[in-house]
Amino acid sequence: MDDTRARAIIDEFDFLDDWEERYTHVIELGKALEPLAPEERNETNKVKGCVSQAWLVSETVADNPPRLRFRADSDAHIVRGLAALLIRLMSDRPATEIAAIDARALFDAIGLAENLSAQRANGLNIMIERIQAEAQATLTKT
Repeated sequence: MDDTRARAIIDEFDFLDDWEERYTHVIELGKALEPLAPEERNETNKVKGCVSQAWLVSETVADNPPRLRFRADSDAHIVRGLAALLIRLMSDRPATEIAAIDARALFDAIGLAENLSAQRANGLNIMIERIQAEAQATLTKT
């Protein structure tokens, strides 16, 4: 991947020897996320189709071009960590950049994709689709 953020994440995970270390690191990343306010844990922000309770908030940052900022939370440690990785990769970018990112390729590159349960992988894909749909919606407005 030629994206600077993606390359930094791949390099970070390359230092971890096995799946357990990577899993633990993902959980630690999730613990570092700021929790959403209770009122943000609502049906509008809920990630539908995710087995765990997960919420994703999208905000537009006035800039030229406008950037999208994402915040997330979950009641499951691994989902929260996966959301943290997505936020590091995709947040605070213009919609055109977000729409072009292949987030699944990143999760393949860091060895997480093949080690997630089918349910977790499905939830991750739903979060990716939602983030990219937000980017597409922003592009349609402009």
